[in-house]
Formats: sequence, structure tokens, C-alpha cells
Amino acid sequence: MDLALLRTFLTVHRAGSFTRAAALLGLSQPAVTSQIRTLERQLGRPLFLRQARGVTPTTIGDELAHKAAPHLDALVEIAETGLDEDSSLRTLHLAGPPEFTAERALPALTELTGEDGQGFALRASFGNAEETLEGLAAGHHDLAITTARPRGTLLTATPLCDEEHVLVAAPRWAARIGAGKLRRKGSSALENLPVVEVHESLPLVARYWASVFDSHPAASGTVVVPDLRAVLACAATGAGLAVLPRYLCVQALERGDVVALLDPAVPPLRTYFLVVRTGTLAMPHIARAHDWLLHAAADWS
Repeated sequence: MDLALLRTFLTVHRAGSFTRAAALLGLSQPAVTSQIRTLERQLGRPLFLRQARGVTPTTIGDELAHKAAPHLDALVEIAETGLDEDSSLRTLHLAGPPEFTAERALPALTELTGEDGQGFALRASFGNAEETLEGLAAGHHDLAITTARPRGTLLTATPLCDEEHVLVAAPRWAARIGAGKLRRKGSSALENLPVVEVHESLPLVARYWASVFDSHPAASGTVVVPDLRAVLACAATGAGLAVLPRYLCVQALERGDVVALLDPAVPPLRTYFLVVRTGTLAMPHIARAHDWLLHAAADWS
């Protein structure tokens, strides 16, 4: 079986589209379609179901992808690193949310970049869960950290850790609201107050309101910035209320830059997942990074 055909097939399987696969491979869409048809003729079975938007693998297509992917990925790794002893340092491509990756994952993984004979070079990129999982499936990343568990069997997810969310504000806002008033009136005590968030949809605030108050936030974002570290900085200057992961704001809480407005009996949690393409944990550098992060996460609180 032609390895070039398998490579094209696997790219289509991961991309979910002939058009996206063609762009990734640097081929025309007709060339990709032709190669898939050739492979289907050789196997005597259809590999994809064509749909209005993209393609869906058949059972045979999924089976072939899961059997072939680890071996093709290993061959690509060999091609990229070469056989020369001087080029034995492999590169791990990590992707995840900017704050968690910068504050948690990267400091842990840089311990593995030393010259101990088992180290690797490290490249990181940031993105939301959807972007990160798409990039992982397409082969752009080796390891991904997301807050969404992927569907299907192409990607394998392992729970990494939970983060606690805290409702915070600058001290002057905390004094204005009053803890007693907040306990008595609940979310109504926070209506029409300014909010700092990462997106117009207020994802963290909405999740907190639903979990703690069993309601929806009435306010809109006064400051919207797509980085939780910037959200913390804005909240500390008094721009408004914010919901933040405790690990990210614990030092600001200790310094008194911000104040936790509530201490619910069951604080809202969000789970992070460590995700790989199924089968790629057979590669030593990916497996080592995967295990190292799981071990490091045991000490994260």
C-alpha cells in the first residue's frame, strides 16, 4: 500500500474535510479526492461519507486511521529528526489556553528540556479549546491541554486537574457590595455592576452564576480582554467584578489587590484535559511529557 496515499487519507481523517486536508498537504482538492478514491479502490471499501460540510469516516475508515496513525506519525518523526545522533533531540509541540499553559504547563515541562539524553525541544502555541483540538487532530500539535473533552476516538483525553473559580473584585467594590448584602440578596446584589471578562458571552461569569446562584448574569462586559491575566489586572484596578481561577489570583488575594466576594460551600470547578492523537503515546517524548504533566498536576491546587 502506497504510504503517500495513507498520509493523504490520515490528513483527511484528521481534518474532516478534503479542502482542509489539501491545504495542509499543499495539494489541490482534486488531487486529494483522486488519492482517496485510489485507496478506496485498493481496499474495496468506502473510507468516507461525503456530506454538505466535509466528510465523515466510515467504520472501515476509522479502523484504518487508528491502525495506521501511530506508525505514520512515527515515520514523520523519524523524517523530521533524522538518523544523525546530533539531531536526536526531538521537538514536542504543545498547545493550550494561554494562561494555564504559561503558568502551569510550561514551567513543568521546561524541566524536561535539559541535556539528559531524554530531553526534547519545546514549542508552544495558544488557542481556545476548539482551535487547539482541531490543530491536534490535523497534526499541528503533539499534546494539547483543553477544557473540553473531545468526541470520538481519534483523540484520547485524560483528566489533568480541576481549577476552582473565584468571584473577585477590588477592595472598594467589595466594601460597596458588602458580604452580608451579597449573602442575603444573592446575585441581585450584583446587578448592573461592571464586569471584566474574556469574551462578550461572559463564559466564566455565566458558569459561576449558574453554579452558585442558579441564575444568569444581568450585567454585560464592561471590559472584555481575551487573557485571564489581563482580566485580573483590570479587576485589581477597580474596573469591575471578575471570575478567575484561584491558582491565577491567589497571590493577588494574599496581597489584598482583589477580594473574594463569596466562599460557596461547593465552589465552581472546571476540568482540564490532556489530549493526544490516539496511538501517539507510543512516541517516547510525547509519553514522557504526558506522564510528567500528570505527575506535576498532582501538586497543583
